[in-house]
Amino acid sequence: MTEKLHIGRKVARLRELRGIKQETLAEQLGISQQAVSKLEQSESIEDTTLARIAKALGITSEVIKNFSEESVIYNVQNNYEGATNNPYNAQCTFNPLDEYRNEVKENKRLSEENKKLYESLLKEKDEKIALLKKMLEGK
Repeated sequence: MTEKLHIGRKVARLRELRGIKQETLAEQLGISQQAVSKLEQSESIEDTTLARIAKALGITSEVIKNFSEESVIYNVQNNYEGATNNPYNAQCTFNPLDEYRNEVKENKRLSEENKKLYESLLKEKDEKIALLKKMLEGK
């Protein structure tokens, strides 16, 4: 149960979860990387220092004080695994095979239309050629 009391480990874990390096946190706090390392090894941290760390991490001091790995795991399991509002667990609202069949039908229909238009253009071309031949023969 020392995890609940060891505030430095909580700071280190939250920093890691936020994807922030010790050097970056040190810069934001105006201290050295070694000082951050020492803070993360401390069982307790003064409230004013903790508030500055929390601000640099974009969280509150209470989040640091109440942080536990178990709560993170519980949160992940309940908010992401099998959750209906999870964008990575989206259910398909249509049958892909039906969509494919509809597309094939539409392509066939368009192909038939194109074929009719092509035949119409060929007929019109033949008519124009015949008309031109008549005109040339008439001269």
